[in-house]
Amino acid sequence: MNADDKQDGNGLLIILSGPSGVGKGTICNELMKRDNNIAFSVSATTRKQGPGEISGKDYFFYSEQEFQETLDNDGFLEWAEVHGRRYGTLKSQISEILGADKDCILDIDVQGGIQINQKMPKSCVMIFVKAPSEEELIRRITARKREDPDEIKRRMMTTRWEMTQEANYQYSVVNDQLDEVVGQVLDIIREERIARASAIDR
Repeated sequence: MNADDKQDGNGLLIILSGPSGVGKGTICNELMKRDNNIAFSVSATTRKQGPGEISGKDYFFYSEQEFQETLDNDGFLEWAEVHGRRYGTLKSQISEILGADKDCILDIDVQGGIQINQKMPKSCVMIFVKAPSEEELIRRITARKREDPDEIKRRMMTTRWEMTQEANYQYSVVNDQLDEVVGQVLDIIREERIARASAIDR
């Protein structure tokens, strides 16, 4: 799949990006509860499975060998190394969802989001998610109890770079109150659906 590939179906490719710990996964879950036409693209990762995470639902947890084999077989639409772990968007997931005329949502890092938008600009809706403040973001990351102090420092360094990439996104939302931000994202999606439908009808 590349920039010239034709996709089956007319679904949107919704890219939800932002710093680690900003709450992208929670927003995705709420969006799917409220709109049955939105389906989640499950990414592959080489990081360890966290408490309560389900393989095939939260991520496909790959070994380094499995990830490399998928990469060698051109199975990723994009991939990136973040905090020493590799993450990739599976072409098969995207094709399955868009082929069913559903909107496909990705919870993805900034590097990956920009890569996909470069390859499929006509399909993408780019949404950048921010925390109310840096202090609140650190509190959320710490509350997950998945990262040690050194890891948190590394993540915050990455966060500062990611924030400089916000201008590459069409929309920005602040995840302060969950219900409010989910409503904002749903409004964006509905407006994009109307705009795409109008363009097709012309």
